Amino acid sequence: MSTAVPGRTAGASGDEPEAVRPGRSPVLPRGTGTTAARIGVLTVCQAALMVGFGLLITGPAKNVWPLTVEDHVDEGFERIRTSTLTTLSYVGSEAGNTLTVIAVTLLSCVALLLIPRLPMWRQAAFLAVAVSLQALVFLAVTLSVDRNRPQVHRLDASPPTSSYTSGHTGAATALYAGLAVLVLSRVRRPWRWPLAGLLFLVPLAVGVSRLYRGMHHPTDVIGGMANGALSLLIVGRALLTDASVAAVPAQRTGDPDTTARAEERAPGSTAVIFNPTVTGEADREKLRRILEQHGHRAPEFIETTADDPGTGQASGAVRDGAELVVVCGGDGTVRAAADALAGSGVPLVVVPCGTGNLLARNLGLPLTPATALDAALSGTPHRIDLGRIEGDGLAPTHFAAMSGAGLDAAMLEHTDDRAKSAVGWLAYVLASVGTLRTPRMRLTVRLDDAPVLHRTARMVLLANVGTVQGGLTLLPAARPDDGLLDLLILDPRGPGGWLRALGVLMRGRGNTARPTTLDTPAGKKSVPVEFFTFRRAELTFAVPQSRELDGDPVSHGRRLTVEVHPGALTVLLPTREK
Repeated sequence: MSTAVPGRTAGASGDEPEAVRPGRSPVLPRGTGTTAARIGVLTVCQAALMVGFGLLITGPAKNVWPLTVEDHVDEGFERIRTSTLTTLSYVGSEAGNTLTVIAVTLLSCVALLLIPRLPMWRQAAFLAVAVSLQALVFLAVTLSVDRNRPQVHRLDASPPTSSYTSGHTGAATALYAGLAVLVLSRVRRPWRWPLAGLLFLVPLAVGVSRLYRGMHHPTDVIGGMANGALSLLIVGRALLTDASVAAVPAQRTGDPDTTARAEERAPGSTAVIFNPTVTGEADREKLRRILEQHGHRAPEFIETTADDPGTGQASGAVRDGAELVVVCGGDGTVRAAADALAGSGVPLVVVPCGTGNLLARNLGLPLTPATALDAALSGTPHRIDLGRIEGDGLAPTHFAAMSGAGLDAAMLEHTDDRAKSAVGWLAYVLASVGTLRTPRMRLTVRLDDAPVLHRTARMVLLANVGTVQGGLTLLPAARPDDGLLDLLILDPRGPGGWLRALGVLMRGRGNTARPTTLDTPAGKKSVPVEFFTFRRAELTFAVPQSRELDGDPVSHGRRLTVEVHPGALTVLLPTREK
């Protein structure tokens, strides 16, 4: 990491590393024991269910339809065998072979840990544990249920295990359906759906191949699929949905500075990422004292730089095992850190030190840094959404508060940093005066699966929150934790249009509904403000436009693709009084 890490602040000095707290493993993340116990109990229940079903179909129900005629399926496959179909069935069967499943699982887990910018420990564990557990249940079932294989010519040598359940099908279901789940949950490209569909089809192909080759009864294949699916459900619920296991401490190798910091840190450490231009030494000392009052000993303070405003620092903190990341800066610093923390489960504390502090305002945090830190540390974790955005000349990233194009982006481009330091958020008001004549833009908008909209606009805002500086609510229905994003299209025409638009925005239109196009009474001109709600939006501008992310201008461009990432970020928030 190319960030400047200053010497430890007061309270972080000393040559001895902090002692590991009693009862805490120096390797395993928090919550591992509880989650493992839960998975173990549910797996025992799964095995009991699978054994019970096996004893049923081999005992009391074996002479009951459709079990009395299920072998007709195997006999039918035997009659239609050809060399081509036999070859295809061999390929399908090998996709669920033990060696194939082990190899694909290992390669997938290694890829999940090494290819992404942040190792996907939770996803790798999900896949490996699901495949392993279905194998354990399969062994328990075959030892408990004795069932002969179909009375047809078998194309493979019969293994010493029972026909029930199909081990190939169970392993294929856990592996390939598990990969499909990861594709759908982590990939945001349009091709994720066909890829996931193909992965879901692999277990079906394996099951049909095993029937074709005469290795199993149909109920054996169904049992195998159920076994694999139950393993995915149990492990996915524990590791991907409940997220009760904290981020796994990881350490980058080959970086002496990083290795030294990781060795100095005790598990459960706290990283404080701060923008040095707005967080002085006295501020850091005050924040350190508050952290220690809440039991966060020896926090590490890490500076942001012009080249890396927070993403690399947050990534490094997670890799080094930090269980809490405190970010001191403006919305840009918070956004950069949130981009790295997305999906990690590591809690973030927002300490507002910038000019706008939109996320802090909308989360109900105090706007004084020390007070905000104390309130957050006294609160509880909450999951909020992030917006995932990309475009021409804009690499995929996340925003936490708002993104936009047109007037607001042009205003941010013309806001002087010295003016922000001198007069705060009023600098934006001063800059907006010179950008009110920003040309109207033409654009097309596609929201989710709705038809394309053709619009002209002065400004478009894509928002996770609704309130901006000065308490003005631009998007009254926007909520940071509703699994949706909101779109504002502003297109006033002439002084009257600006006044009507301002009136609509000042009134807020209430908070109980999500309006679409806002119209005045019949017979009058429509109000030049539109609100929309979406999960995915594609915006295409006729000509390149100014664009911004959480208050920071980015490169001009013609396209923006935005998608909500529900519950991606865990933040500590003050407990609200009822």
